[in-house]
Amino acid sequence: MTFNGDSTAESARSLPFVVAITGASGSVYGLRLVQFLLSKNQPIELLVSKAALMVMKEENDLVFGDNLKEELLKHLNLPADVPLTVHSLTNYGATVASGSYKTKGMAVVPCSLGTLGALAAGLTENLIHRAAAVCLKEKRPLMIVVREMPFGHIQLKNMLALSEAGAIVSCASPGFYHKPETVQDQIDFVVGRVLDQFGFDNQLFKRWKSEQKTTLKSNV
Repeated sequence: MTFNGDSTAESARSLPFVVAITGASGSVYGLRLVQFLLSKNQPIELLVSKAALMVMKEENDLVFGDNLKEELLKHLNLPADVPLTVHSLTNYGATVASGSYKTKGMAVVPCSLGTLGALAAGLTENLIHRAAAVCLKEKRPLMIVVREMPFGHIQLKNMLALSEAGAIVSCASPGFYHKPETVQDQIDFVVGRVLDQFGFDNQLFKRWKSEQKTTLKSNV
């Protein structure tokens, strides 16, 4: 008897990617990342903290009701049938809470200092923490994008601890060599660099000594 553990349907299916948006300044980075990947039909497992929703209200005048998925897709100019799953942070029975649920990895964009500290300490107080811990223990890519300045000694130690555990640690630091003309150009630069780390092909920004750049209508 021959057993094939990888069925044709399973191998053909695009593994989901986990995106977490926490309560740091810069929720536009996470929203743009979600918009771009869903526009490419990449399945997304989305985790949004209550603090992130507060930041979206303050920075972007966004107020979401009970149906976060529907309202978010409308804001991002995306159709209702894109492969997006939005999880409650209290649902420890969610797919992303288990290491046996395969994903491409996870990006926390932006990552608050509170989330940074929890991840560095191995705490699992909500589904964002648990999903990130799963990525680390399963040796899957985990990237945190911190948006803060300056960094204190504790935050630097926490970033080092996560880096030593296998995470990709970065800051939302837009470059200028691509000669940005708008705020959107700066957002796309950061998001494009996040996409690069996970092997997602993109031309959101002009690369070093390259003239290529494509745009997707943004509503973030």
